[in-house]
Amino acid sequence: MDKPTLDALAITAHRDDAEIICGGTLIKLIDKGKKAGILDLTEGEMGSKGTAEDRERDSIEAAKSMGLSWRGNLSLPDSGIEVTRENKLKIAQVIRKFKPELIILPIWAQRHPDHLAASQLGYDACFLAGLKKLEIDDEPHRPRKIIYASSYRDMKHSFFVDITGQMSRKLDAVAAYKSQFDDTPSAREIFKPGVDIFEFMTTTAKYYGQLVGVEYAEAFTTKENILIDDPLGMPVRSI
Repeated sequence: MDKPTLDALAITAHRDDAEIICGGTLIKLIDKGKKAGILDLTEGEMGSKGTAEDRERDSIEAAKSMGLSWRGNLSLPDSGIEVTRENKLKIAQVIRKFKPELIILPIWAQRHPDHLAASQLGYDACFLAGLKKLEIDDEPHRPRKIIYASSYRDMKHSFFVDITGQMSRKLDAVAAYKSQFDDTPSAREIFKPGVDIFEFMTTTAKYYGQLVGVEYAEAFTTKENILIDDPLGMPVRSI
Protein backbone atom coordinates (compact mmCIF):
# COMPACT_ATOMS: atom_id res chain seq x y z
CA MET A 1 0.00 0.00 0.00
CA ASP A 2 3.01 2.34 0.13
CA LYS A 3 2.92 5.36 -2.20
CA PRO A 4 5.34 8.31 -2.35
CA THR A 5 2.63 10.93 -1.80
CA LEU A 6 -0.98 11.16 -0.63
CA ASP A 7 -3.75 13.53 -1.62
CA ALA A 8 -5.62 13.08 1.67
CA LEU A 9 -4.68 11.80 5.10
CA ALA A 10 -7.03 11.10 8.03
CA ILE A 11 -5.39 11.26 11.45
CA THR A 12 -7.31 9.52 14.23
CA ALA A 13 -6.64 7.99 17.61
CA HIS A 14 -7.74 4.38 17.19
CA ARG A 15 -8.06 1.73 14.54
CA ASP A 16 -11.64 2.00 13.19
CA ASP A 17 -12.08 5.69 14.12
CA ALA A 18 -11.44 6.95 10.58
CA GLU A 19 -13.74 4.36 9.04
CA ILE A 20 -16.57 5.44 11.33
CA ILE A 21 -16.24 9.23 11.16
CA CYS A 22 -15.08 9.78 7.57
CA GLY A 23 -14.81 6.41 5.84
CA GLY A 24 -17.34 7.27 3.15
CA THR A 25 -15.51 10.45 2.22
CA LEU A 26 -12.15 8.67 2.03
CA ILE A 27 -13.66 6.04 -0.26
CA LYS A 28 -15.23 8.75 -2.41
CA LEU A 29 -11.88 10.48 -2.83
CA ILE A 30 -10.37 7.16 -3.87
CA ASP A 31 -13.25 6.65 -6.34
CA LYS A 32 -12.25 10.00 -7.85
CA GLY A 33 -8.71 8.76 -8.40
CA LYS A 34 -7.14 10.36 -5.33
CA LYS A 35 -4.63 8.66 -3.05
CA ALA A 36 -5.89 8.51 0.54
CA GLY A 37 -4.37 7.18 3.74
CA ILE A 38 -5.00 6.82 7.46
CA LEU A 39 -2.61 7.43 10.34
CA ASP A 40 -3.77 5.65 13.51
CA LEU A 41 -2.06 7.07 16.58
CA THR A 42 -2.53 4.02 18.86
CA GLU A 43 -2.80 0.26 18.48
CA GLY A 44 -6.09 0.15 20.38
CA GLU A 45 -4.72 -2.10 23.09
CA MET A 46 -7.06 -0.69 25.75
CA GLY A 47 -10.24 -1.55 23.87
CA SER A 48 -12.90 -3.53 25.73
CA LYS A 49 -12.77 -6.28 23.11
CA GLY A 50 -9.92 -7.93 21.26
CA THR A 51 -6.19 -7.31 21.34
CA ALA A 52 -3.88 -4.92 19.52
CA GLU A 53 -2.97 -7.79 17.20
CA ASP A 54 -6.64 -8.43 16.45
CA ARG A 55 -7.24 -4.79 15.65
CA GLU A 56 -4.17 -4.64 13.43
CA ARG A 57 -5.45 -7.57 11.40
CA ASP A 58 -8.88 -5.96 11.17
CA SER A 59 -7.39 -2.60 10.11
CA ILE A 60 -5.47 -4.24 7.27
CA GLU A 61 -8.68 -5.79 5.96
CA ALA A 62 -10.53 -2.49 6.29
CA ALA A 63 -7.76 -0.66 4.41
CA LYS A 64 -7.94 -3.17 1.57
CA SER A 65 -11.71 -2.88 1.31
CA MET A 66 -11.48 0.92 1.16
CA GLY A 67 -8.64 0.98 -1.35
CA LEU A 68 -6.26 3.02 0.82
CA SER A 69 -2.83 3.81 -0.60
CA TRP A 70 -1.24 3.76 2.86
CA ARG A 71 -2.01 3.09 6.50
CA GLY A 72 0.38 3.67 9.39
CA ASN A 73 0.44 3.54 13.18
CA LEU A 74 2.49 5.58 15.66
CA SER A 75 1.94 3.10 18.54
CA LEU A 76 1.23 5.85 21.07
CA PRO A 77 -0.35 4.57 24.32
CA ASP A 78 -4.06 3.90 23.99
CA SER A 79 -6.06 6.02 26.49
CA GLY A 80 -2.81 7.88 27.16
CA ILE A 81 -2.14 10.09 24.13
CA GLU A 82 -0.48 13.27 25.34
CA VAL A 83 -0.23 16.58 23.52
CA THR A 84 3.56 16.86 23.55
CA ARG A 85 6.09 18.31 21.13
CA GLU A 86 7.52 14.83 20.63
CA ASN A 87 4.17 13.49 19.44
CA LYS A 88 3.57 16.53 17.25
CA LEU A 89 6.91 15.93 15.54
CA LYS A 90 6.10 12.26 14.94
CA ILE A 91 2.96 13.27 13.06
CA ALA A 92 4.73 16.14 11.31
CA GLN A 93 7.27 13.62 9.99
CA VAL A 94 4.46 11.59 8.41
CA ILE A 95 2.97 14.73 6.87
CA ARG A 96 6.34 15.68 5.37
CA LYS A 97 6.86 12.18 4.03
CA PHE A 98 3.53 11.86 2.23
CA LYS A 99 2.77 15.55 1.59
CA PRO A 100 -1.06 15.40 1.69
CA GLU A 101 -2.97 18.47 0.58
CA LEU A 102 -6.00 17.51 2.70
CA ILE A 103 -5.95 16.49 6.35
CA ILE A 104 -9.07 15.09 8.06
CA LEU A 105 -9.11 15.31 11.86
CA PRO A 106 -11.63 14.45 14.57
CA ILE A 107 -13.71 17.44 15.62
CA TRP A 108 -12.42 19.19 18.75
CA ALA A 109 -15.62 18.49 20.75
CA GLN A 110 -14.93 15.01 22.12
CA ARG A 111 -15.88 12.63 24.93
CA HIS A 112 -12.76 10.46 24.65
CA PRO A 113 -9.51 12.24 25.65
CA ASP A 114 -7.57 10.42 22.93
CA HIS A 115 -9.87 11.81 20.23
CA LEU A 116 -9.43 15.32 21.59
CA ALA A 117 -5.65 14.87 21.67
CA ALA A 118 -5.65 13.56 18.09
CA SER A 119 -7.46 16.69 16.94
CA GLN A 120 -5.00 19.07 18.58
CA LEU A 121 -1.90 17.06 17.71
CA GLY A 122 -2.97 16.83 14.09
CA TYR A 123 -3.50 20.57 13.73
CA ASP A 124 -0.23 21.47 15.45
CA ALA A 125 1.67 18.91 13.37
CA CYS A 126 0.32 20.45 10.16
CA PHE A 127 1.76 23.80 11.23
CA LEU A 128 5.10 22.42 12.37
CA ALA A 129 5.58 20.34 9.22
CA GLY A 130 5.79 23.56 7.20
CA LEU A 131 8.61 25.14 9.21
CA LYS A 132 11.79 25.24 7.14
CA LYS A 133 14.11 25.11 10.15
CA LEU A 134 12.37 22.22 11.86
CA GLU A 135 14.96 19.48 12.27
CA ILE A 136 13.09 16.44 10.99
CA ASP A 137 13.50 14.54 7.75
CA ASP A 138 12.07 15.46 4.34
CA GLU A 139 11.21 18.82 2.82
CA PRO A 140 8.83 21.20 4.61
CA HIS A 141 5.20 20.71 3.71
CA ARG A 142 2.04 22.24 5.10
CA PRO A 143 -1.33 20.77 4.00
CA ARG A 144 -3.53 23.27 2.19
CA LYS A 145 -6.79 22.23 3.85
CA ILE A 146 -7.74 20.85 7.26
CA ILE A 147 -11.29 19.65 7.80
CA TYR A 148 -12.84 18.19 10.92
CA ALA A 149 -15.13 15.17 10.84
CA SER A 150 -18.17 16.32 12.82
CA SER A 151 -20.66 13.51 12.16
CA TYR A 152 -22.45 12.31 15.31
CA ARG A 153 -21.95 15.72 16.97
CA ASP A 154 -24.77 18.11 17.85
CA MET A 155 -23.32 21.21 16.23
CA LYS A 156 -23.54 23.46 13.21
CA HIS A 157 -21.71 21.66 10.42
CA SER A 158 -19.90 23.60 7.70
CA PHE A 159 -20.61 21.23 4.81
CA PHE A 160 -21.67 17.70 3.92
CA VAL A 161 -20.23 15.12 1.52
CA ASP A 162 -22.60 12.93 -0.47
CA ILE A 163 -21.53 9.33 0.24
CA THR A 164 -24.56 7.62 -1.27
CA GLY A 165 -22.38 5.63 -3.64
CA GLN A 166 -19.92 4.74 -0.87
CA MET A 167 -22.20 3.98 2.11
CA SER A 168 -22.27 0.21 1.69
CA ARG A 169 -18.46 0.08 1.45
CA LYS A 170 -18.12 2.30 4.52
CA LEU A 171 -20.24 -0.18 6.46
CA ASP A 172 -18.16 -3.05 5.08
CA ALA A 173 -14.96 -1.32 6.24
CA VAL A 174 -16.30 -0.98 9.79
CA ALA A 175 -17.57 -4.56 9.69
CA ALA A 176 -13.98 -5.66 8.95
CA TYR A 177 -13.31 -5.01 12.65
CA LYS A 178 -14.61 -8.40 13.66
CA SER A 179 -12.77 -8.20 16.98
CA GLN A 180 -14.88 -5.16 17.88
CA PHE A 181 -18.18 -5.53 16.06
CA ASP A 182 -19.24 -9.16 15.85
CA ASP A 183 -22.84 -10.40 15.98
CA THR A 184 -23.22 -10.19 19.75
CA PRO A 185 -25.43 -7.36 21.04
CA SER A 186 -22.75 -6.04 23.41
CA ALA A 187 -20.20 -5.76 20.61
CA ARG A 188 -22.53 -3.92 18.27
CA GLU A 189 -23.24 -1.38 21.01
CA ILE A 190 -19.60 -0.64 21.82
CA PHE A 191 -19.49 2.69 19.96
CA LYS A 192 -22.35 4.30 21.90
CA PRO A 193 -24.06 2.52 24.81
CA GLY A 194 -27.47 1.19 23.90
CA VAL A 195 -27.08 1.84 20.16
CA ASP A 196 -26.18 -0.62 17.40
CA ILE A 197 -23.23 0.97 15.63
CA PHE A 198 -24.30 0.01 12.12
CA GLU A 199 -27.82 1.27 12.69
CA PHE A 200 -26.40 4.45 14.23
CA MET A 201 -24.08 5.12 11.29
CA THR A 202 -26.83 4.43 8.77
CA THR A 203 -29.46 6.54 10.53
CA THR A 204 -27.08 9.47 11.01
CA ALA A 205 -25.85 9.41 7.42
CA LYS A 206 -29.47 9.17 6.24
CA TYR A 207 -30.42 12.21 8.32
CA TYR A 208 -27.49 14.26 7.00
CA GLY A 209 -28.41 13.19 3.49
CA GLN A 210 -31.96 14.41 3.93
CA LEU A 211 -30.64 17.82 4.97
CA VAL A 212 -28.91 18.25 1.62
CA GLY A 213 -31.15 16.25 -0.71
CA VAL A 214 -29.14 13.04 -1.10
CA GLU A 215 -29.52 9.57 0.36
CA TYR A 216 -26.46 9.45 2.65
CA ALA A 217 -23.89 12.05 3.73
CA GLU A 218 -21.06 12.70 6.17
CA ALA A 219 -20.67 15.98 8.05
CA PHE A 220 -17.59 18.20 8.34
CA THR A 221 -16.63 21.47 9.98
CA THR A 222 -13.94 24.01 9.12
CA LYS A 223 -12.46 26.78 11.25
CA GLU A 224 -12.19 29.12 8.28
CA ASN A 225 -14.90 30.49 5.98
CA ILE A 226 -15.85 28.70 2.77
CA LEU A 227 -15.52 30.57 -0.54
CA ILE A 228 -17.98 29.82 -3.36
CA ASP A 229 -16.94 30.66 -6.92
CA ASP A 230 -20.36 30.33 -8.54
CA PRO A 231 -23.45 30.67 -6.32
CA LEU A 232 -25.59 29.38 -9.19
CA GLY A 233 -23.79 26.07 -8.92
CA MET A 234 -24.64 25.46 -5.26
CA PRO A 235 -26.58 22.17 -5.25
CA VAL A 236 -28.95 22.52 -2.26
CA ARG A 237 -32.18 24.45 -2.94
CA SER A 238 -33.24 27.24 -0.59
CA ILE A 239 -36.99 26.68 -0.98
